[in-house]
Amino acid sequence: MSELKAALDQIVAEMANAPERGEVASYIPELGKVDPAKFGIAVIMNDGGVATAGDADEPFSIQSISKVFTLALALGRVGDTLWKRVGREPSGTPFNSIVQLEREEGIPRNPFINAGAIVVSDVLLAGHQPREAIGEILSFVRSVADDETIVIDRDVASSERATGYRNFALANYLKGFGNLNHAPELTLGVYFHHCAIAMSCKQLANAGRFLANSGRIPSLNHTVISGERARRINALMLTCGHYDGSGEFAFRVGIPGKSGVGGGILAIVPGVASIAVWSPGLNDRGNSMLGSIALEQLAKRMNWSIFSS
Repeated sequence: MSELKAALDQIVAEMANAPERGEVASYIPELGKVDPAKFGIAVIMNDGGVATAGDADEPFSIQSISKVFTLALALGRVGDTLWKRVGREPSGTPFNSIVQLEREEGIPRNPFINAGAIVVSDVLLAGHQPREAIGEILSFVRSVADDETIVIDRDVASSERATGYRNFALANYLKGFGNLNHAPELTLGVYFHHCAIAMSCKQLANAGRFLANSGRIPSLNHTVISGERARRINALMLTCGHYDGSGEFAFRVGIPGKSGVGGGILAIVPGVASIAVWSPGLNDRGNSMLGSIALEQLAKRMNWSIFSS
């Protein structure tokens, strides 16, 4: 653990002096208020070891990282029938592309782009009121993180609803193609709220432990999902977790990861560790600029690429 802690401290020091930090997601007004100088990182080893550095205990809006947890829930609810409504291929387009959704007749390319996550939210809404579905998602995240203090940032959720015109367009396209079973505003209510979950790096790394350990949380003696399902979610994170920057992330970092426009990234080293990093400034693909660089450095120093021999 001393080697890991030293690596994290060095990375934080290097990131503090980075000449470029990217741009915060100001198109969501509440996210535009976040200090771009923030940087935190946390690693939870499968054997229970914990190492953190920087602003690892400060909550931030996890945004699209929440799609990892809603996907796990939806697969638990409907199983592989989910794939009749959502694909499993990289998009190669921005996360909020409308053109692709129209061309492919309302079937989103994967569950991590906005359209796909809206369909997943629609699945979780079935049989519930929006408030109940949101509560179920939050309860699941609290459960896998083993932390009942995790909350939804209501200001961020309201900010997203007030400015989410492209998401409303996507939802209406989905409805028009028959791939949304509820009213767009109801499904989007669920979607906006789970994207507004606030977590620290340490909480987020804890929440990802089951993906690093074949679906189980050893410290809780609890199986969340099957090992096969954990592998498949990790595969989707590797190929689709960074939108049209997914190939570059896989090339440079070499581990599954899911980004969010709040500047967070959840990364998984299967069989080894769960990692969360946060730096609010984004690159031109909508992924954390310094978070991506930090994970590349950490993977190299610890030899954590899934492609390592």
